[in-house]
Order: sequence, then structure tokens, then C-alpha cells
Amino acid sequence: MVSLGAGLNTVGIDTTRLRRWYFGAAGRLLGLRVIVRGRLSDARPKLVVANHISYFDIFVLGGTVHGTFVGKSEIASWPLFGLFSRVAEVVFIDRRRTATHHARDRMRRRMERGHTLILFPESTSNDGNHVRPFKSALFTVAEQAAGNREPMTVQPVSVAYTRLNGMPMGVGWRPFVAWYGDMDLMPHVWQALRLGKVTVEVTFHEPVTSTAFADRKALARHCQLVTKHGVARSLMGRHAA
Repeated sequence: MVSLGAGLNTVGIDTTRLRRWYFGAAGRLLGLRVIVRGRLSDARPKLVVANHISYFDIFVLGGTVHGTFVGKSEIASWPLFGLFSRVAEVVFIDRRRTATHHARDRMRRRMERGHTLILFPESTSNDGNHVRPFKSALFTVAEQAAGNREPMTVQPVSVAYTRLNGMPMGVGWRPFVAWYGDMDLMPHVWQALRLGKVTVEVTFHEPVTSTAFADRKALARHCQLVTKHGVARSLMGRHAA
């Protein structure tokens, strides 16, 4: 499938729809039932920013958003997920401070071609019970793009794992889906695949423009708060009418 995607790109064909089908189908095979609330903005280019809980997030968002992920460079060497990331044409970034401007340049080039980029601004995954502060550094691409074209659209998205085999997933069960800290990857994968059907709720929140905020830190803070409240509502089963 990697060679197929590479071949399509060489003749100028947009592979985002193919990738969306691929990740959606893979997610269903993995036992993920995705419930979507809200609506993805039609604006292009745009940043889609979401909280990060598990490697399952890749299949969930990859199957619901026509976009390209931005991910840390270490993923390329992971077993199995390195392959998935190459199929998804992930924009890899080196988290060292000295390499940050190169990452921004790669992101900017994608957005100049009208792509949607999917970011996990927490820069790490967590236990699924809360949302960490969003790092503002990668929001710079929206800030800089706004100075060269129409205001950049940024859309916050909440991801919450809420049910296991149809029953509410309590705090004690979420670490079996969430992957974070010093958990070993492959043992966690095999354990997660034996759980059964997992319900994931994806909430697309109201999009904003980069020019509506004083700076990228204010933009990152807004997106983090909106996402945090969305996760809390999904975990509590409280949804806007």
C-alpha cells in the first residue's frame, strides 16, 4: 500500500480520500465504533487540533478527516506504526528546538498546497481522563500563514473513548485503550485488541481564525480549553442539543 500511495503521488493524484478509506476500514477491523458530533469545516487549508490518548487516535481521525498528520519523527521507526505513518504520508517533525523551524517549513509547504494538517498539540498521549496544555510552538504555522494569505482556519476536536462492548468505560478501563507514559507498545496493542468493541466519540468544535487571537499562545490556550470541555462532556454523556 505504501508503493501504491507513492505511485499515485508521482502522477499528481490526491491520495487523502484513499487514506481516509484505509484508516476508516482499519479502525473498524480493530473494533472501533466512531460517533461523530459537529461538523468538519470546509475551509482549506486548515489546522485540525485534537487531544491525544492512544495510537487508536490515528485510525479514528484518519478515518474522519481528509488530512495529513503531523507526528514526531520517532514514529517512523516503530514496529507496524512506522508503516501506517508512511501510508498516511505523515509530516515528521524533530522535537529538538534546533529543528523546529524545519518542521514549520514542511508544514507550511503542505498548507500552501491547500492541505488540512492534523496536530496533537499536547505533544504526548495521556490516560484519556484529561487534556494536557497545548504546546503553542506548532501553532506558529497558522500565525505566519495568516500574514501571507486569508486568515488561517483552526478547528479544535475532542476525542474521547467512552464505551467498551456497549457499556460505559470507567476510569479503570481507560488505560487499556490509552497508551502513555512508559507503557510498552506491542504488549499494549495485543491487549487492546482483545478488549472487544470500543466506542470513540469525536466532536468537531466551532472553527476559529488565527487572526482572532493576540498571538499563537492565546490561540493554543483557546483550543485546549474547548477540547478539554468537549472531552469532559463526552465522558459524562452530556452533549449539546
